[in-house]
Amino acid sequence: MKRKICVVVTARPSYSRIRTALKAIQQHPDLELQLVVAASALLERYGNAIEAIERDGFAVAARVFMVVEGENLVTSAKSTGLGLVELATVFDNLKPDAVVTIADRYETLANAVAASYMNIPVVHVQGGEVTGSIDEKVRHAVTKLSNIHLVSTRLARERVLKLGEEPDSIVVTGCPSIDIAAEVAAAPALDFDPFLKYGGVGATADLSTGYLVVMQHPVTTEYEEARHQVDETLYAVKDFGLPVLWFWPNVDAGSDGTSKGIRVFREREKPGNFHFFRNMFPEDFLRLLANSTAIVGNSSVAIRECSFLGVPAVNIGSRQQGRERGANVIDVEHDRRQIAAAIGEHLRRGRPASDRLYGEGDAGVRIAQCLAEHALTVEKRLTY
Repeated sequence: MKRKICVVVTARPSYSRIRTALKAIQQHPDLELQLVVAASALLERYGNAIEAIERDGFAVAARVFMVVEGENLVTSAKSTGLGLVELATVFDNLKPDAVVTIADRYETLANAVAASYMNIPVVHVQGGEVTGSIDEKVRHAVTKLSNIHLVSTRLARERVLKLGEEPDSIVVTGCPSIDIAAEVAAAPALDFDPFLKYGGVGATADLSTGYLVVMQHPVTTEYEEARHQVDETLYAVKDFGLPVLWFWPNVDAGSDGTSKGIRVFREREKPGNFHFFRNMFPEDFLRLLANSTAIVGNSSVAIRECSFLGVPAVNIGSRQQGRERGANVIDVEHDRRQIAAAIGEHLRRGRPASDRLYGEGDAGVRIAQCLAEHALTVEKRLTY
C-alpha cells in the first residue's frame, strides 16, 4: 500500500522550496501525494502561488484560508491559531501517513502542532538553520515537534543533533530549491520578456546591460521599522541608476509598512527605472536572478539559490543573521550608503563562483526516497 504523504504549502517561497520534492513524491511508486495549499499561497496580493502549483500539474487535495487581515503581531498569532483549527480538520479528512512541513514561517507551526496532537508523524524540511527574527524560534519549535528531519547542510544536521534529536532521524538531503537552480544553471539564458509575461507596474527597460532584483521582507521583531527600512533600500537602488525589478513582500507583521513605503515612493518619486512584480514561476524567477547584476534585500533566495548560481547578493539587516552563506553575499545595515557601496563592490569584484553549500541539485529525489523508506513513527527517543 502506498504511503500517503501530506505536504502543506503556505506561501510563495515555500512552493519554490519544495516543488522538486513534490514531483518526486508524485512519481514515486510507493508514495501518494496529498497536497494542501494554505495561507498566503492562496491570495492574489501575495502572488497567488496556487496558479503556479496548478500550472505544474499538481492536484490540490485541500485549500485552507487562514490569513487574518492586518499583517501585524496580533494577526500573525491569530492566523497561526486559525490554521491549527482548519488543518486539524484537513488532516482528519485526508488521514495521511505523514505530514511534511517546510522551513520556518509561522504557518508551519500550525502544521506541526495539529499533526503532532493527532499522532501523525511530522517531517520537517530545512530545520537546524539559524537566522534572525522569530523564524528561528518557529524553526526550532517545529524541530522538537517533528519525527524526521530532512536538513539542507551538515551544519544544520549538527544543530538538530544538539537539540536532542536521534541521529537516525536526521538526513542531509540538500535544499530542494537548489534543484531548480541547477536546472537554470544548465540553461541560464533569459528566454522570456518579464514585462510581457508577468505585467506588473512601472516602467519597462532594456535589461541587456544589467539590472538589479530587489526582494525585501519586513522583519517581525522590527516590524515598526519596516517603513524606514524599505525607504533606505528604495533610495539606494534608485540612485544607483540600473533598472530595478522589485518583488512584493511576504505576508509578515510589518508588510503593511513595507507596502506603504513602496507605494508612497512610487507616487512621490515616479521612478523611471523601477518595475514592480507580485510573483513569477520559480524557474523564471531564478533565470531572472541568474542574469541580474545583483540581488538586493533580505530574502533567503540570495543566500541559497544565488550562492549556487553565483549571483552577487547584498543582504540587508538581521533577517538572515546566522544563516550559512557563500562568497556571493555582502552584509550591510539598513543604510542607503552602505547598500549602494555594496552593489558597487560587487561590480568591482565580478561574479563569484558557484557554491554547493546547500546541495548538488538532487534534493527532491532524496526527500522522496527518505519518505518511502524511513520508518514512520510518532515515538521519539530524545537524548539530552
